[in-house]
Amino acid sequence: MKKTTVIPGRRKKYNLLFMTLPFMVIVLLFNYVPIFGWIYSVFDYIPGISILECDFVGLDYFRLIFRDANVVRTLKNTFIFALIGIVLTPLPMLFAILLNEIKCSPVRRVVQTFTTLPNFISWVIIFSLAFSLFATDGVVTSLIAGITGKEVTSILSSGESVYWFQTFLGIWKSLGWSSIIYLAAIAGIDQEQYEAARVDGAGYFQCAVHVTIPALMETYVVLFILQIGNFLNTGYEQYMLFKNALTANNIEVLDLYTYRIGLENMDYSYGVAISILKSLVSISLVVLANMVAKKIRGNTVI
Repeated sequence: MKKTTVIPGRRKKYNLLFMTLPFMVIVLLFNYVPIFGWIYSVFDYIPGISILECDFVGLDYFRLIFRDANVVRTLKNTFIFALIGIVLTPLPMLFAILLNEIKCSPVRRVVQTFTTLPNFISWVIIFSLAFSLFATDGVVTSLIAGITGKEVTSILSSGESVYWFQTFLGIWKSLGWSSIIYLAAIAGIDQEQYEAARVDGAGYFQCAVHVTIPALMETYVVLFILQIGNFLNTGYEQYMLFKNALTANNIEVLDLYTYRIGLENMDYSYGVAISILKSLVSISLVVLANMVAKKIRGNTVI
């Protein structure tokens, strides 16, 4: 009887495949199974009634999107927040470069820890902190009023300050965490390139410009394309918490409007229709950004 031998390398590959199966199942359940819910967009769904008993409306809800003034308003806010976020995408890379230049390891670890911790703080706690500091009777507002001797309007109630203030909070929360992948990329740079640059007389700034940044551009392009794909996915938790009567017009983004329509107003069909259109736009933006990257750099991500 002929004995079959198992190649160790092949067994290792199968073991790695089996290790990824639970995560593949999670992705399937949470990312692909909900796609079957898109069917609600073509029915006038009423909660508590079987969808087979609801009226078929076809593309009526999709046509309503283009006639809804609130969609235009929230889409404008979403574009503003997204564009500001795209403009500021180099910040984590620059922060990682500056952090890497700190030669004292304990100091570098402390700075990295304190800048990464906000990522694990919920938006509810951040709102509580911001309310304590920037409300009408908050610490910062009262301090400014005491110094200037004038009545100061709370920044939380200022519609004109919504865009830059919410962007500042988002950067403060995610800057340290977003820089981790760049720190890992910096650790993989060949140190001989720095030595050769220093032999040619380059200082820290020249090494960063001519060695570090070019080496990080591959990572930056990948993350930039992913950021483009999330152009309309700004989330809603932050904006829902900071929304009030004075800032509603400028702070309500498309995700928050979808949440309000679908869950608060229980208009599930219209909310699903908006989500479908948003997903199609996101996919198109990823493909477009990938094509532009191929034209410019000669290689693609997808």
